Order: sequence, then structure tokens, then C-alpha cells
Amino acid sequence: MIDNKTLIASGLIIAILIGVLAVFLASGDPDGLESTALIIQGEKTLTGPTPPNTEIQENMEGKFSYSPAMPDYSLGEGLGPLGGIVAIIVGTILAFSIALGIVYAVKVAGRSTELKQH
Repeated sequence: MIDNKTLIASGLIIAILIGVLAVFLASGDPDGLESTALIIQGEKTLTGPTPPNTEIQENMEGKFSYSPAMPDYSLGEGLGPLGGIVAIIVGTILAFSIALGIVYAVKVAGRSTELKQH
């Protein structure tokens, strides 16, 4: 039987490997919300690729904007794929740590409930 620490470490390593591979296998064509915005603007068709150098234009009058900490899962153009790899690793470890913290908190809360019942 595999112990919990080995299982957790194996899961984290597999998640990081998948994330690192995704940097090189992901499509450069925008998808999801970005793609929908380009279709609405008439700069992209449903069946065609995104034209090169296409940017989403927004009317920002009376609205706010923000700059993401890791845009497009990278650390800037200067680092290239290495920036994407670092961003994926940091994000995976952060998400893993949050999930592990939640599991630990639920476990501790369950123990305290059991002790109060006895």
C-alpha cells in the first residue's frame, strides 16, 4: 500500500509535468472569452483561425481595467517559454498548497467535533 506522503508527492510531480508540457503543446490561437470577443468584433470567424496581430478593442469609458500578474501564463516576453514554465510551476504549487490547506482544516475540524462528542 502506498503511503499518503508518496501519493501526494507523486500527484504534485505529475501535475507539474502536465503543466510544463502544456506550455509547449498549447495552441497560440486565442480561445474562450478572447476568441468570442474577436468573433463579436468581426475580426475572427467561427471556423477560421485568428488573423495575426489581432487585439481585442474595448470601450473603456466609465470602466476599469487591470493587468494580470501572469498574463497568458507567462512572466513576460523576455523569458519566453521559460517564463511560462515558471508560471505553471508556481501556479500548480500554489493551487496544491491551497487544496492541501483546505483538506487539513477539514480534517482538524472533524477531529475537534469527534472530541466534543465523546
